[in-house]
Amino acid sequence: MDLPDISQSLALYERALQIIPGGTQLFSRRPERFAPGVCPPYVTHGLGTRVWDLDGNEYIDFLCGVGPVILGHAYPRVTEAVIAQLRKGSAFPVNHPVEVELAELLIDTVPCAEMVRLCKAGGTADEIAVRIARGHTGRDRVVFCGYHGWHDWYLAANLADDATLDGHLLPGLDIRGVPQGLRGTAIPFRYNDLESLRAALQAHRGEVAAIIMEASRTDLPAPGFLEGVRTLADEHDVVLIFDEVITGFRLAMGGAQERYGVVPDLATFGKAMSNGHPIAAVCGKREIMADAATMFISSTYYSDAAGMAAAVATITELRERDALTHIHAMGQMLIDGFAERARAHGVAASMDGPPPVTHPHFDVPEELRTDIMTLYLQEMYRARILACTVNYICYQHTPEDIAAFLAAADDALAVVRRALDEGDAARYLRATTRGPDLPRLVR
Repeated sequence: MDLPDISQSLALYERALQIIPGGTQLFSRRPERFAPGVCPPYVTHGLGTRVWDLDGNEYIDFLCGVGPVILGHAYPRVTEAVIAQLRKGSAFPVNHPVEVELAELLIDTVPCAEMVRLCKAGGTADEIAVRIARGHTGRDRVVFCGYHGWHDWYLAANLADDATLDGHLLPGLDIRGVPQGLRGTAIPFRYNDLESLRAALQAHRGEVAAIIMEASRTDLPAPGFLEGVRTLADEHDVVLIFDEVITGFRLAMGGAQERYGVVPDLATFGKAMSNGHPIAAVCGKREIMADAATMFISSTYYSDAAGMAAAVATITELRERDALTHIHAMGQMLIDGFAERARAHGVAASMDGPPPVTHPHFDVPEELRTDIMTLYLQEMYRARILACTVNYICYQHTPEDIAAFLAAADDALAVVRRALDEGDAARYLRATTRGPDLPRLVR
C-alpha cells in the first residue's frame, strides 16, 4: 500500500504555522510527535474507531483524541446527551442541576472522593489540587513524580536545574515566563524509588504541602511502592495527590487508586471522563476539599452544563456496559500479538504499559532509536493505522481492529528488521525524523 497523500493537510499546517504559535494548541498534536510528512496534521471527522483526514484518507484510530475518547468517536449516548443539553442552553446565570448529579456520580465512583470541584482540563485540575494542598497546609513546596501539565508551579522545577524535567516531561524545555521566585518550590522524586521520596521530604521537612504523582503509567508500581508513598505522606503530614488524568476510568472506573487499593487525599481526573468533551475534576477528602470554599478558584466555564452532561453520560455508559472489561481484553490482545510478531521478526520490541494504554518500545542502539521509531510509525500510517508512541483502546475497538493493527505492525516490523540488519533506517524513511518523546516519567 502506498503512503497516504496528505498534501492538503501539509499545506494547511504551513498556513497554521504563520498564525498559531507552534502550529497547534496541544504539544502532543504537533507533527514532530509522529512521522512528519507522512502522518496527517489534520483530521476532519471521526466515527467509532475511524477518523478521516483532510485529504479523505480513512484510518483506524488508536490515539483516541490523545486519550479522551474512551467509548468511541461521536458515541451516540454521549453525543445525544450533549445535543439535548445544548438545545436547552449550557451557560446560565446560576447553577444547573447536572453539576450536583456529576459530583455525586464521581463521589460514588472514586474511592477518595467526598467532595468535588470541576474545571475544564487535566492540567488545570492539577493546578487546583496543588493550590488546595498549599492552602490547607500553609506550606509552599511540592514534591512530584511524572507529568502534570504546563503551569508555573510544575515548570518551576527547572528553575534550579534546567534538566530536572528531562525524565518527567521533555529535555531542553524553554521555561521563560515562569517566575524566578518559584525556584526550589517543585522537587522531583523517582518512580518506584521510596528512598528518593524519603530524601526529598526529609530535606524539606515541615515545608512540603503535597506529593503529586502519576500512580501508574508506562511502568507499574512495584509491590509496596504506593503503600510506602502513602505512609511517608502521613508521616510528614503531607497531602497526597494522585494525578489520574490518564489512569482515571481506564485502569479501573475509580482509577489507579481503585486498581491498587491505595487511596490518596486528592485526585485529579480529565480526559476519559467525558469521551472527548472538555471537563475535568478535583476529588478528595472533605477535610481538605472544604478549604476550597474560601479559596478563590473560579471560572465561568467550569459550570458548562454540556461538558457535565457528557461526563454523566460517559461514566454511566462505562458502568452499564462494563466497558473496561472489553477495553482491557482488546489491549491485552494487542500486547500479546505485538510481542508474538516482534519475536517472529527477531526484533527486540514490546508493547509496554497496562492494556488500555500501551507504549511501543524498541530495544535498539541509541543512535538508531529515533529513526527506528519514525520508521515503525511511518509503516503503520502506510496501512492506515493512526498510532503513535502511545496507543489508547476505546470501547468500540473490535478484535478485527486489533487484527488490522497487528497486521500493520507485522509489516512494519519486517521493514524495521531490514533496517536493523543494514544498520541504516534512514534508507527506508520517507518521513522526516520525529522529535524526542515525552517520557512522562513513571520509570
